[in-house]
Amino acid sequence: MTNDLNELSLLGRSTDEFRGLEAFPNRNLQRDYTVTLSTDEFTCVCPKTGQPDFATVTITYIPDKRIVESKSLKLYFQTYRNRGVFHEHVTNMILDDLVEAIHPRWCRVQADFGVRGGISITVEAEYTGDRD
Repeated sequence: MTNDLNELSLLGRSTDEFRGLEAFPNRNLQRDYTVTLSTDEFTCVCPKTGQPDFATVTITYIPDKRIVESKSLKLYFQTYRNRGVFHEHVTNMILDDLVEAIHPRWCRVQADFGVRGGISITVEAEYTGDRD
């Protein structure tokens, strides 16, 4: 089991600098199971006004060979704190980065953004595996 930790540089350490999403081996390749990660602390800013946007982001995925390490995900989310980005784009960016990092069998990212201008926005993006 200590080999599972070999590629992790953030877990158990303090860091202020994000180095990328980290992952560890999935020891249960023989079955499909879901992993759900959720935070209500996601923030980014409006690309036009610079006003903050707050969201609850929920990631659900079926791992293949790799599982995302949660502290690296937390630090990844923090990279958006001062970025101007539309809700639809950021949700898809998160999905793309997760797929690149862990190559899941399936993944969905749901972002529930708080009300701004009287309208709340929920965006869902889904990856269903390679489409060859």
